[in-house]
Amino acid sequence: MNGQNAGMSERPPSVDALARSLAGTGLPHPLLVDVARAAIAAGAPDEAAARAEALRRTLLTPVINATGVLLHTNLGRAPLSHHQEARAQSVELDLATGGRGSRQRAVGQLLARLCGAEAAMVVNNNAAAVLVVLAALAAGRQVVVSRGESVEIGGGFRVPEVLEQSGASLVDVGTTNRTRLDDYRRAIGRNGADVALVLKVHPSNYRVEGFVEDTAVEELATLGVPVVADVGSGLLDATCPWWPGPHPPPWLAGEPGAQQTLAAGASLVMFSGDKLLGGPQAGIIVGRAELVERCQRHPLARAVRPGGLVLAALQDVALAFLRRDVCTTVPFWRMAATPIDALRARAERLAGPVAAVTAVATEALPGAGSAPGATIPSSGVALDGDHLEELRAQPVPIVARARDGCTVLDLRGVDPADDEAIAVALSALALST
Repeated sequence: MNGQNAGMSERPPSVDALARSLAGTGLPHPLLVDVARAAIAAGAPDEAAARAEALRRTLLTPVINATGVLLHTNLGRAPLSHHQEARAQSVELDLATGGRGSRQRAVGQLLARLCGAEAAMVVNNNAAAVLVVLAALAAGRQVVVSRGESVEIGGGFRVPEVLEQSGASLVDVGTTNRTRLDDYRRAIGRNGADVALVLKVHPSNYRVEGFVEDTAVEELATLGVPVVADVGSGLLDATCPWWPGPHPPPWLAGEPGAQQTLAAGASLVMFSGDKLLGGPQAGIIVGRAELVERCQRHPLARAVRPGGLVLAALQDVALAFLRRDVCTTVPFWRMAATPIDALRARAERLAGPVAAVTAVATEALPGAGSAPGATIPSSGVALDGDHLEELRAQPVPIVARARDGCTVLDLRGVDPADDEAIAVALSALALST
């Protein structure tokens, strides 16, 4: 009898019973059944809870960005809160006529107004914006690009490969570090009518310094072919008239603005919606109406068009720029504009109760290839050792950085409402070390 009882006690639990015991994880029952089945098959039903937690951690989840990189690509770039009621929306309805309208009209007119452009359109990211422009305006023809701007940026976006996919062919001019107006002029002279346009590309996440020279849009506009500029980061106006202090802020000095690039003679300008604009992921094309219309008519435009949620969120951001209240209503600009004294005070409050934690001066970064090399004075807290894994394991994961044998949490990208969660985590870490 005792042998029979021992054998029975070693039998694994039923899959359903084990799955139901994990209901507190918040995962749907079908996923918990998968977890339970895998744990039992591995001969470790007692590990089911850990497996469920590991699965939960693979899903999208809010995190606290204490890295000091405000537009962190791995964390979704610009943080943005957007809410709309679950109601039908006039995405492609012309309310005046009752007929079908354009999904580009509502947001397009606002972005055109902000950039001083004749027209604008939106696609789902800036890589798509570049692809659509090249496919619509240069397929089967040549595009002249400086060798110093034939770049690769994050995610494997390579200018030569995008050109190839568009059906256009690349004509490299100049050298890696120096490209003059005559380099462009000679290439256009050699190739004549085969040249569709000149493409100028923002260097994004790198900078060449020293013996360098490039050619400004204003000079390129004298060549007699359309100039298309990928300014990448999405700064609408280089003067930053919405900034509360002297503008532009020092960390944006020299960053090209869409408005100024168009004024200098660019026919079209493309940029991202989720970088310095502070909006949702999107690619924005602004410029001459006839060229924007050709882009809108191209078959690729339908394949990469945004949905109503993106358009509504982008509309909110555009209206904030027009109201000039961006630094209070758009999270990225609110974080960037937070006074350094306020950040120091928060750091001191967090460090005060925990002897192992100290308040430190830090340097934050715009991030996502925006304003490469620029930093923003910031403040945070530090403690000895590498605690990145423990911080990511918090109920709301905290993403920080480790450097020189210590862990640093930069507060410029942290909402003040999250300071309490950081305080709890720091206290627990101090007790465990």
